[in-house]
Amino acid sequence: MSSRTRTRRAAGVHTVRIPRQSGRRSDPFVIVVPERPSLTREALGFVGRVLWRFRSALAPTGLSVLAFVVAALLHLTAWWSSLVVAPLAAAPLAWLLVMQRRRPASGSVLFWRIGLGGLATLAAVWLAMAAGFGPHRGPLVLLWLIVLITAQTIWFFVRPSR
Repeated sequence: MSSRTRTRRAAGVHTVRIPRQSGRRSDPFVIVVPERPSLTREALGFVGRVLWRFRSALAPTGLSVLAFVVAALLHLTAWWSSLVVAPLAAAPLAWLLVMQRRRPASGSVLFWRIGLGGLATLAAVWLAMAAGFGPHRGPLVLLWLIVLITAQTIWFFVRPSR
């Protein structure tokens, strides 16, 4: 093929074919296609790729942020929902008692059960209080941050690695 019949295009240039217009308003169209994404889009893409790559390592952080948003929505829509969520705070302690009764443990297993049960109870109590009073009130933000850091640290050591 000769160079006269080939169309030369710069990298990133797209050809858009628009059918011929008929009638009184047959003005030409000009379509501008950006050659490169903006710096903001590049930065957000990079952050998104990093978060996607380490998604299993950041699971507690994602769940904690989700709990914060859910608590804020519950507080804004129905503050009384905290009265419904509050009894759920006893569920981890009930799990601990049932597990100790069915499969008695001692030593490090008992330590892990008590620690995880306590952390889950603390998270459920925080959710109930945040739904009632708002997640950004007083010491609730600090409590949320402490639970987040503790859960993320524990997850860092116990999660299966590749």
